[in-house]
Amino acid sequence: MRLTTKGRFAVTAMIDLALQGTAGPVNLGSISRRQRISLSHLELLFAKLRRHKLVDSTRGPGGGYSLSRASAEITVAHIVLAIDGDHQERPRPLAAEIPGAVDRHATDELWASVNRRALEFLESITLQSLVDEQIKRGVEVERELPRRRAPLPAGRVKPAPVNAPNSVFALGAMLAKRAG
Repeated sequence: MRLTTKGRFAVTAMIDLALQGTAGPVNLGSISRRQRISLSHLELLFAKLRRHKLVDSTRGPGGGYSLSRASAEITVAHIVLAIDGDHQERPRPLAAEIPGAVDRHATDELWASVNRRALEFLESITLQSLVDEQIKRGVEVERELPRRRAPLPAGRVKPAPVNAPNSVFALGAMLAKRAG
């Protein structure tokens, strides 16, 4: 298991999404602004999170991302593996499993054990527990009202009549009338 900055950013963004997403989809621009993470990085991260069915996307005005399931069902391991799991190294066979091989990788079992324990630890932490921790620390949910367009007038407004020719032939007819 690899723990990278991308994974850390993804966990941070998912906490933000869980905190802010109670009123509807959250756009990446607002996450970028609050967490100071590049919008292009967030777009790449959320594409992977969507592929792994951790978030849903909504298009159009008022669109953005929302959690695909309850935050208590999403663990930090789910997020990290969605982001960094694609690049996991294939486990090398232990030297003892290769006939005639010299025991060059005596620490393979140690690192495999460390990876298992790290994964077990990350599986024990839910997104909801991280959100609860943030709320205890005093992080406030942003109450941004959705931007709405001004209402359209009640009745249809007819355009003012235009006293101009709508073709070359109409222009020629108008000029011929004036000349003659």
